[in-house]
Amino acid sequence: MSTSKVVFIGAAGEMCQVALRRFAKADPDAQLVLCDIRPDLLADLVRQVPGGRATAHELDLYDTAALNAVVEGADLVVLGAGPYIRTSAPVIEACVAEKVPYLDFDDDVESTEHALSQFERLADAGIPAYIGCGASPGMSNVLAVDAAGELDTVENIDLAWVVGDERPGIGRAVLEHFLHITAGDCVTWEGGRRVIHETFVETGSAPMGGGLGETLMLETAHPEAVTMPRKWPEAQRIRVIGGLDPAPFNGLGRGVGLAVHEGRMTMKEGIDFLEALLYQRIGKPKGYIAALSGWRAQVNAGQTTWGEVLRFAVLSMLRRTYPYKGGLLARVYGTKDGKPAVTIRRTPSAGPASSLMVDMGDVTGAACAAFMAMALEEAGGRSGVFAPEDWAEPQAFYAALVRTGCRPDDIVETVGGASPTPAREPAAVQ
Repeated sequence: MSTSKVVFIGAAGEMCQVALRRFAKADPDAQLVLCDIRPDLLADLVRQVPGGRATAHELDLYDTAALNAVVEGADLVVLGAGPYIRTSAPVIEACVAEKVPYLDFDDDVESTEHALSQFERLADAGIPAYIGCGASPGMSNVLAVDAAGELDTVENIDLAWVVGDERPGIGRAVLEHFLHITAGDCVTWEGGRRVIHETFVETGSAPMGGGLGETLMLETAHPEAVTMPRKWPEAQRIRVIGGLDPAPFNGLGRGVGLAVHEGRMTMKEGIDFLEALLYQRIGKPKGYIAALSGWRAQVNAGQTTWGEVLRFAVLSMLRRTYPYKGGLLARVYGTKDGKPAVTIRRTPSAGPASSLMVDMGDVTGAACAAFMAMALEEAGGRSGVFAPEDWAEPQAFYAALVRTGCRPDDIVETVGGASPTPAREPAAVQ
């Protein structure tokens, strides 16, 4: 790779830190500009990048002049500061003004749709915006492209994600996103057209890897169902299902998220309550009322049991956590040689022994680093706004993951019938 200047905005964030460290491994020559409103948190990161290639800068991304100044002359700007519903637009504006490529791991529908609406402006500026370059969206989209490549026609696509028990290391931006997707509208693709469902209500199941097996999940407001119909407009259904393990996390999130959505709690109160539970502090009574409401609805729907909820509550009070189980999966239904067929790609491993999915932050950061490496390799080749399915060839993506430190056996496997078999290794690794 040639020497490049990469600007990270929100570099102190957990996922952005992973992306930064992984990218530094994949591209040992790049000059890294680390920006955050909390520059004191960047000192260790700067030291971790060898050769003096990283510098730290204080930045308020809502300061237009300061943002434009730090973006100027970059080969790639990576936005890792969330929530994206507030941060994406100003950084895209700066990239257009300075004519530099943009990349994010945005997982909010509203900001994804705003980015897509800016296609002509970025095309006129002669620069690309690579959006949704994380785990879900991001790697999940690539898994779908890989699976769909085996079929002659595509009829339905299910994208699935499960996040394991990551307590206590969960940031407030992540908690805000979780509450945002557990109540309210869910843009999805059904009957060959865009429709609106209620998020976290409809269910689906899939044979997840990472120690999970067949897992019940909930339809979730996520960007894949917004971007992927552009590639497969003939598909009848494209939806995202997801959830947390253990299952009572989902009832907790739904209860508090619904209270926030209906105005019984503010978003800050909802985040404060979840944070109190994560750190074994006493939350406000209305938070517990909302949580109990969510669990009651979850039990009544047959998605968990009161015994599981009680075990979850007791272990939480004892500051005990569950073994980490998590994963990504793409399942594509269609036809092959005129016959109905289904293909599945999924991540096979999770937890401390995995080189990819130690937790959701690690898989998101690793995927982002791989997308970054690919984006820099094709510098000058695109202009406009692109989701992963538009540009990231699966085998090249898997090879880029290996360059960031992932073992091939941890990246992807194909599930045929009831027997999973390892997917072919990336060509660059063979």
